[in-house]
Amino acid sequence: LLVSSADQLSFSSWCLFHVPWLWSLAAGLGLYLATGGWRFLYVALCTIKRDLRCLCVVLHVKRSIRQHLKNRSTIPSLFGQTAALYPDKPALVCVSTGEVWTFRELAGRCNAVSHWARAQGWGQGDVVALYLGSRPLLVALWMGLAQVGVEAALINYNLRCDSLLHCVGVSGAKGMVFGVELAEAVSEVRSSLDPSMVLFSTGSVQSVDLPTPSAQNLDPLLASSSRDPPPPTTKGFNDRLFYIYTSGTTGMPKAAIVVHSRFYRIAAFGFHSFGLRHDDIIYNSLPLYHSAGNIMGVGQCLLHGLTVVVKAKFSASSFWDDCVKYNCTVIQYIGEICRYLLAQPERPSEKSHCVRIAMGNGLRPAVWEEFTQRFRIRQVAEFYGATECNCSISNVDGKVGACGFHSQIFPSMYPIKLLRMNEDTMELVRDKNGLCIGCQPGEPGLLAGYIDQSDPLRRFDGYVDRRATNKKIVNDVFTLGDAAYLSGDVLVMDELGYMFFRDRSGDTYRWRGENVSTTEVEATLSGLLGHADVAVYGVLLPGTFKIQKTRLQREGYNPLHTADRIFFLNSHLGRYEAVTEELYRAITEGRLRL
Repeated sequence: LLVSSADQLSFSSWCLFHVPWLWSLAAGLGLYLATGGWRFLYVALCTIKRDLRCLCVVLHVKRSIRQHLKNRSTIPSLFGQTAALYPDKPALVCVSTGEVWTFRELAGRCNAVSHWARAQGWGQGDVVALYLGSRPLLVALWMGLAQVGVEAALINYNLRCDSLLHCVGVSGAKGMVFGVELAEAVSEVRSSLDPSMVLFSTGSVQSVDLPTPSAQNLDPLLASSSRDPPPPTTKGFNDRLFYIYTSGTTGMPKAAIVVHSRFYRIAAFGFHSFGLRHDDIIYNSLPLYHSAGNIMGVGQCLLHGLTVVVKAKFSASSFWDDCVKYNCTVIQYIGEICRYLLAQPERPSEKSHCVRIAMGNGLRPAVWEEFTQRFRIRQVAEFYGATECNCSISNVDGKVGACGFHSQIFPSMYPIKLLRMNEDTMELVRDKNGLCIGCQPGEPGLLAGYIDQSDPLRRFDGYVDRRATNKKIVNDVFTLGDAAYLSGDVLVMDELGYMFFRDRSGDTYRWRGENVSTTEVEATLSGLLGHADVAVYGVLLPGTFKIQKTRLQREGYNPLHTADRIFFLNSHLGRYEAVTEELYRAITEGRLRL
């Protein structure tokens, strides 16, 4: 006699519970749903498509990085493959000069820079500071240097005096290439720079009165190109590529280390997560000394063959005209750009363009829909992440206001966490075992990412200054003895895993016993003031913040006893009126009824 497994299960269930096995299954499912399981099923149904799509992107990028690590690839070598695929396609377009560099021409200029760097005696591990405006030449310089293992320090061209000296000094640069428009700034600090540092200039300036430090002009060399790349000297995908400086909101700018694999990771996630195409044309008016402009933007050109239109400085009045002129299909933004564009008067080009994707970070919920509706943007590709962080997230499905998400179905796919904090001291809250406590949906917390130096997506390379690196690492977060990168940014997550930027750490103030987000107040005020720039910050005041009910009760509403302005509702006139001495007497004498 043959007995099936189903019969065995049914018989066992009957024996144990005296009910058929299907009833047992139904009862178990009912119990699961009754004890909260329905919430997980609801979340899974709402997010499975989003999460599976992102899972595929993560696995693809991770597999590609591991292959490049095995092949000892570099960003210049990967660009060489791209240039071979699209030799005559425009790679970089300069709006200010009208120059158009094809991939072949860009590769040739990179080679010329490499041979020049070799002639200076520079090699693997040496650093050269680049201090010039956003233009295609900057890309050729750092790429050409990288081909021979020289690391570029990308200096913010707005820096002057002490900040400029600090950034050049911490990089340990042996040379500096500067745009002659910045010659005066270089002259001011020349005597304080390392005397052995060699200076080179590019460009021409009309003013003959501009002080120019002794420097060799590179324009004749950079105007030429070389078909033959130098022998590669970079050792692998995790070698240092260049340095990008933090904004310096908490002190002097810090030099963040960008290795080849990190550059690839940022650009690849942007390409695959947001559905970019090889025939897209990106309008990039962001500075190339930051990762958004140089990696997320220019990286699409170098690794995926897109054309990037480089605008030296953002202009709200010419933004949409440029997009129409160059047939741009993708624009890059930061939150301020969106507000500036909304503050502009309407013009025909803002609706006659062919832009389908706006890619960037900092677009606030208050202006999100107004921006997409007015300018007819089909997709907002919002993301969150600092140059050095290992917890970047992205909004892949257009959730209004969200800067990304964390899967509630596959949380281990990307181990990040919002950590509970003391909102007064910003210190992490820990449980009885010493582990950090994760936040509940709707609870603001500090974003952290698990560190694993052997995982290309989890590594944290930090800064040139090791002390600054150590300050960003926190231990005992996911498990005892682990390490995590602490972003310093406060985010909030909803029950579906969507994350919303709340504030930079410390950008809150207390009001009537509550923590108020300065960012939210700024967004509200900006909207009321026609998208003007607004800065909101808390200040320290003497005395107690508690409402002094006893004092207020004693003062009453007599204008002679308080410096506050007091109003009462005049029901006869239907409006509030200021309480003057005359009105006070009229009320107390019964001549005026409230």
